[in-house]
Amino acid sequence: MSLQSSPRTATLTARAVLFDMDGTLVDSTSIVERVWTAFAGRFGLDIDEILRTSHGVQAMDTVRRFAPAGTDIHALTAELGRMELAETRGIVPVPGAPELLACLPPDAVALVTSASRDLAGVRMAAAGIGIPAVSVMSEDVDRGKPHPEGYLRAAALLGVAPADAVVFEDAPAGIAAGLAAGIRTVAVGPNAGELPDGVLHIPDYSGVTVTTHRTAAGVRTLSFSF
Repeated sequence: MSLQSSPRTATLTARAVLFDMDGTLVDSTSIVERVWTAFAGRFGLDIDEILRTSHGVQAMDTVRRFAPAGTDIHALTAELGRMELAETRGIVPVPGAPELLACLPPDAVALVTSASRDLAGVRMAAAGIGIPAVSVMSEDVDRGKPHPEGYLRAAALLGVAPADAVVFEDAPAGIAAGLAAGIRTVAVGPNAGELPDGVLHIPDYSGVTVTTHRTAAGVRTLSFSF
């Protein structure tokens, strides 16, 4: 995989593409904020701190971190999950995401999300985006982001080495997971935080184009221009 930059453009070439969901393909900000605000209000917690650290992280990990001692973590996480499943108001695709996905070979794409399979289905459907055949949900991993397990699993399912893939992510935990997996990672949107060296940042996909090539050996590659 390669990355070349100039003052105006960057070009990235890979064999497979791994997408996060919330904030990366689907804008569900309004729902996420409503659910976590209700959680914070119940226990008198700092909502700003919760929102700052919960992006891209499994809900149970956030509940475990912030809920008072003695809380039934599993029951509370399930309750918050039901609240999220019941809400689809305000869900929209990230600009340019459906168009970019339509240009990509389906067998070169994976979804890697901290959401459950049910929640991913609801949110992707609400945004009008189909779930890729290869998907890694919260139920499929033992360790959520920022651990690289999900991205490593997705790359293996697509049959590519981490160095031959690219990750699109919106949150610090997901960016850290992609980089820890040894995968070139592109940050998307306003929630990426301070970026590690070498991480490209884009506001959305409206300015992204992709072309498909075949090497002399018949290997398919995808070239992204930003």
